Amino acid sequence: MNLKPLGDRIVVQRQEAGEKTKGGIILPDTAKEKPQIGKVLAVGDGKILKDGRVQPLQVKKGDTVLFSSYAGDEFKLGNEKVLLMREEDVLAVVEE
Repeated sequence: MNLKPLGDRIVVQRQEAGEKTKGGIILPDTAKEKPQIGKVLAVGDGKILKDGRVQPLQVKKGDTVLFSSYAGDEFKLGNEKVLLMREEDVLAVVEE
């Protein structure tokens, strides 16, 4: 299933949480912190400004981004969970 975000929204696949602590303790799902980093799967056309012009987005498909812990809304897309958020929720692009 393809998902095309509208406007200044982006679709992000969150990285998986670690299964173990540094000390080797296995964490149950309820104790895992959700990572605040993910990969951009799709982007909208851009933010519509007050004068009607469209401002292109700074992030692009394939970027790895850092976002706040409460950013976006989580949806199930097929067998995967994805986040749908506005570009303004992105704090930084991770350069490798």
